[in-house]
Amino acid sequence: MLVQSENALAPSEISLLLSGMREQLNRVLLGKPDVVESLIACVLARGHVLFDDLPGLGKTTLAKALATVIGGKFTRIQCTPDLLPSDITGFSILNQKSREFEFRPGPVFGDVLLADEINRATPRTQSALFEAMAERQVTIDGEGKALCPTFLVLATQNPVESVGAYPLPEAQLDRFAMKLRIGYPDRASELALLERSSRSLENEVATEVLAPGKLLALQLQVAKIAVEAPVREYLVSLAEATRKNHAFTLGLSPRGLLQWQRVAQAKAMLVGRDFATPDDIQDVSVPVLSVRLAGLGGAIDKAIESVLNAVPVPM
Repeated sequence: MLVQSENALAPSEISLLLSGMREQLNRVLLGKPDVVESLIACVLARGHVLFDDLPGLGKTTLAKALATVIGGKFTRIQCTPDLLPSDITGFSILNQKSREFEFRPGPVFGDVLLADEINRATPRTQSALFEAMAERQVTIDGEGKALCPTFLVLATQNPVESVGAYPLPEAQLDRFAMKLRIGYPDRASELALLERSSRSLENEVATEVLAPGKLLALQLQVAKIAVEAPVREYLVSLAEATRKNHAFTLGLSPRGLLQWQRVAQAKAMLVGRDFATPDDIQDVSVPVLSVRLAGLGGAIDKAIESVLNAVPVPM
């Protein structure tokens, strides 16, 4: 059970806010509670998400709904080969009247940035997101400009179409907290979707749940979720196992290990605990590891399962 500390949100308030986020996002994305739960965990862990999925499954709708739910500004980039880094970060332009340069902020100066089909942008443009994702700041004309402290990127890529696409480098993939796949909805959800489309959508859009400052307060609370020594040792053993497993071309980096722990802490908060367990680590292992571990032959999920089976779970 979550324990309240000085300057922390009360457990009852945390539960109320998280329930509200679940309700609103599940209203928008029908029949995918597991995806919604993973997305909320990622947001609480201050992570970025890569959606590796087919078009038309609700990724853009979900991103817009998330921005509304957290009370943030939604921005979007349609990644194309002619997209420039300044189209992402912004640029300075000369004001003819004042004869001074004025800064025009780019879409990174929002709260939720949707980078649609990120692998269609050139590597030079993709790299413009590096600093923003890792440091939550951008450097323009030699001057650092801070982004929103809760800034997050939801990027999409199409796993089928490869013509005109540039594979994301490992350094950029490692800056995402997790990879998610929405997949096709079940029959009942598709019937509900069709029924909903035939009437007014006013009651089907997401509404704001978090007041200003509440998301950051939740994220700070996640950092206080206890991770005891045996659980930390379990995490390190799992990381070491990925580096020794020949099914992976690359093992887990220390940055990835830190991200795994933070997402596990967020998972613990979502179930109402103030401490993380090995179950939390296992529950988030596939989305966290699949985005940053390159597997031979594409059987990444089975390779992750083999690592989990090979490392003893602390009692």
